[in-house]
Amino acid sequence: MAEKVRFFCLWVLMVMLMSSSSAVIGQGEGSDAFAPEEAVGSRREIVPALFIFGDSLIDNGNNNNLQSFAKANYYPYGIDFEGGPTGRFSNGYTMVDEIAELLGLPLIPAYSEASGDQVLHGVNYASAAAGILDITGRNFVGRIPFNQQIKNFENTLDQITGNLGAVELAQALGRSIFFVGMGSNDYLNNYLMPNYPTRNEYNGQQYADLLIQQYSQQLTRMYNLGARKFVLAGLGLMGCIPSILAQSPIGRCSDEVNQLMIPFNANIKMMMNNLSANLPGSHFTYIDVRNMFNDVLTNYRSYGFSVINRGCCGIGRNRGQITCLPFQTPCPNRDQYVFWDAFHPTEAVNIIMGRKAFSGDQTVVSPINIQQLANL
Repeated sequence: MAEKVRFFCLWVLMVMLMSSSSAVIGQGEGSDAFAPEEAVGSRREIVPALFIFGDSLIDNGNNNNLQSFAKANYYPYGIDFEGGPTGRFSNGYTMVDEIAELLGLPLIPAYSEASGDQVLHGVNYASAAAGILDITGRNFVGRIPFNQQIKNFENTLDQITGNLGAVELAQALGRSIFFVGMGSNDYLNNYLMPNYPTRNEYNGQQYADLLIQQYSQQLTRMYNLGARKFVLAGLGLMGCIPSILAQSPIGRCSDEVNQLMIPFNANIKMMMNNLSANLPGSHFTYIDVRNMFNDVLTNYRSYGFSVINRGCCGIGRNRGQITCLPFQTPCPNRDQYVFWDAFHPTEAVNIIMGRKAFSGDQTVVSPINIQQLANL
């Protein structure tokens, strides 16, 4: 009991320290979250598999067994998820859960829990607090940076090769979707953190260039491992998350933070063009999360939301000064909230964004949407 109390106190202390700056941390899920076999069989799988790389916005449990402050495997996280708390930083589905279903796949298992035939539909390698840069997110201690996520993918390939053979594996990978959502923590848990030197070393454009240089090399590594169909998520309006709103005396979005992300998003598009020209057979799709989220915040009532400026679960101003704590009672009307906690959207928003990414027009996903990419 004393050990549990000590951990809880450490958790509260860490979250309070983090909320003094900004932090978008990661998310999670386990193999028990797979859809039942008969449910999977009733849908047409339009791709062999979905492989997921990213941070807390799409993590589904990879941090559960790490010595990390970036965890969500406790109630009320998962309060609306059939399997309860899994490590997802949401009350229910994440964006990639919805995309997996639309692709006709079961929910994709976390790398930390996937085994055997479960990996044949894909694996989720995302880790809360992870970044493009290895040093990102160190304030949360344990996390799995993008470079290590790619190494974990290599481990999965070694496992699958024994079952499928090299030729069949290459063909299956070429038709699979590789979803990558990286970069949030490189700003919120690196550049904007006072205990990091990054902001004194680079201006906004220089830092975006540094990130994209590394990002391009990482995606090329994935291509060399067999990835061909990439879906890259841009950065959203992070200046409008409750954690940032709570730092404003009038609860206003931070234009400075929102503007800081623009060069990175612009660089992603240029990087996609360069990679497409230099990597034969590759296809890239860009999800304009910023535009998507701006639409939700601007037209929130038409989407059925009534609360856009505070978390459903959290403490303090905008319920964003301290994020959702173990066994805290969340708001009852979660489907009316845009934000679940200090950093992450609710399941309702995740589903909207997943559907827009899957079948939306070029204002939110370009040059083609995920459905079109899958059918190439």
